[in-house]
This record gives sequence, structure tokens and C-alpha cells, in this order.
Amino acid sequence: MILANKVRLKPTPEQESQLWKSAGTARWAYNWSPARQEESYRNGKKFIPDRSLRKELTQLKQTAEYSWLYDVSNNVTKQAVKDACDAYKQYFKKLSDKPRFKSRKRSKPTFYNDNVKLKVKGDSVLIEKVGWVKTAEYLPDAAKHINPRVSFDGKYWYLSVGVEREDEKTNWTGEVIGVDVGVKELAVCSNGMVFHNVNKTKVVKKTEKRLRRLQRKVSRQYEMNKEGSRFVKTCNIVKVENRIRLLHRRLTNIRKNHIHQATAAIAKTKPSAVVMETLNIKGMMKNRHLSKAVAQQKLYEFKRQLQYKCEKYGIRFTEADKWFPSSKTCSDCGQFKKDLKLSDRIFKCDCGLKMDRDVNAALNLAKLAN
Repeated sequence: MILANKVRLKPTPEQESQLWKSAGTARWAYNWSPARQEESYRNGKKFIPDRSLRKELTQLKQTAEYSWLYDVSNNVTKQAVKDACDAYKQYFKKLSDKPRFKSRKRSKPTFYNDNVKLKVKGDSVLIEKVGWVKTAEYLPDAAKHINPRVSFDGKYWYLSVGVEREDEKTNWTGEVIGVDVGVKELAVCSNGMVFHNVNKTKVVKKTEKRLRRLQRKVSRQYEMNKEGSRFVKTCNIVKVENRIRLLHRRLTNIRKNHIHQATAAIAKTKPSAVVMETLNIKGMMKNRHLSKAVAQQKLYEFKRQLQYKCEKYGIRFTEADKWFPSSKTCSDCGQFKKDLKLSDRIFKCDCGLKMDRDVNAALNLAKLAN
């Protein structure tokens, strides 16, 4: 299987300037592709394949107006065009929404580096038109690095590559684990493991409180420096916005780390199978009272990580049907309790069973693997 490796880069000021230039050029090329597709659609023509767009971009570079495209590697722009066309193909298959233009303020700075020209030597990597860049740790040497991407997370530059590895041989315990995810707790397992909601911890609440204060502060600064209908961005506003960006980064890392620890703990118990419920996330996000809590839990990311870690250890991963009534079914006698509400946290059955509803749901999910 292919596993991703992400290492931090330590560029010099000159190299960092070139990294920003490559990321900006990739964003421009990505936005240029949908603009050409929309223009073709308005003229009554068909979808333009990425091969044609890349040839057109090569001819465009030869003009004096776009000669600045030669400052970065040609693979940066070619891959950005291909990514935009692949996004349209996903849209045509109704697998995703229509591609949107990348904003310079909100989009993540990232670009592609050719895997053939990527060289690794100790704690340094060779990036096209940037040179040898120091890394914080050694990148695993492989015969072929798959899909190398350089990105900026708001504080540091990172290089992400895929490395092909063999599946680890595991002696399974023969146990089947049912995993019930939710908002109150991140995950409740049928074997008794419970992973709490990290958003209720003191660290996250303190960080969110600091974030709200800074957001109010920068809003007041914008109002104080307003000139008519135009907002003026001062140096102090830029400083506060940088602090806000770093707090968002900190919250993202805390939540992602918690999910990694939870999914790794489940996979390392080495069960023979893992059964997880399927939630209607889009439907849950329409509830204005629950949407924020659901978004912060990152339930899709939890499923994605658990799925690839099960594949890594050779564990069978199964998703239950979306309409399977895991919470409303008694795990002892199988009786269906139709009048169970979301506020009822204890499941009580006529057969005498009395337990937490999430544990009951996890036990029902574990039975689906048999």
C-alpha cells in the first residue's frame, strides 16, 4: 500500500521566496483552467482536455506578457491545469461540487514537484527551481516517490510524498469491534474503549476563547480604520490576523492529533474486523444547533484514517448501512425501540437491559461482521 510521509522544510529566505512564487503560479494556472473551460462553454464548445490546455499554456509562456511563468518549473503549471481538469471530471460524474476559483487569501498555498526530479540526500531534498532544501527529519529513501506536494500550513513549509510499503503481518485476536461515532463522544467501541470529545477539553476551550477575543479585536480595528466604504489594513491588523491564523492552525493540529491517536489505538488492538456506522453528515450539518459540533468532530477524517490503518494491518473494515437502527435496537434481545429520542442517553429495554445508548449501538454494529 502507499503511505504518505510529510516532513517539514527549512528553506533559506531566498528559497522561501521561490516557494511562494511557485505556489502563486500554481494557483494562477489552476484558476486559468476553469476560466478557459467557462469561456469554451459560453461559445458552445465542448470540454477542453488537459492536454490541449497545457499546449495552449506553453504557447502563452512564449509571449512577453507571460514570460514570468519561466521563473518556476513547468511541471508546477502543468500539474495545476491537470488538477483543475480532474476536478471538472469529478463534477461531471456527480462526485463533487463544481470547481471554484482559488482565493489568494483563503486557499492553501501548495504546488506539485516532479517525482522524477525529486532527489533525497540525507536531511536535504532537491526541489525544482528552488535547490537543495534542508528538512527537519530524514525523508525515507524509496525507488519512487509518488505525487510530491509542497505546501504551507500557515507557519511552516512541508513536503508530502507517497511511499509504497508492504502490509504489516499481524496476528489477529479474532475479536470484532463495533465503533459508534457521535457528537457527545468521538467514538465508543464495543470492547469498552471510549474516546472523548477533544473539543470539550480545557486546552481547546481556552484556545477558542483566545481566538474569539482576537477576532473581536481585529473587527474593531477594521471599523476604526474605515475610510468611507473602504477598509484599510494597517500593520497592527496584519499582526493580529497572523495570530488568528496560528490559533486556527493550533486547533486543527489538536483535533487531527486526537483522531490519529484514537484510530491508532483501535487498529493496534489487532481485531479481525472493524464495523463502523455510516452517518448522514450532510443532513446533520443542516441542523443549525449541531452543525458546528459536527464539523469540529471531523467524522469523515476519523473514518478515512481508521480505514487506511485497518488496511495497513490487514484488518477487515466494514461500514454499516446508513439506515441501520444501531441505537434503537436492543443488543440483547433484538427488540426495536421506535420511540427512542436523541436526548435519551440510557437505553432501557423490556428484557431488562439497561446501558449507555452508544455502547448498545457499538454492540449491535459488532454483530454485523458475523
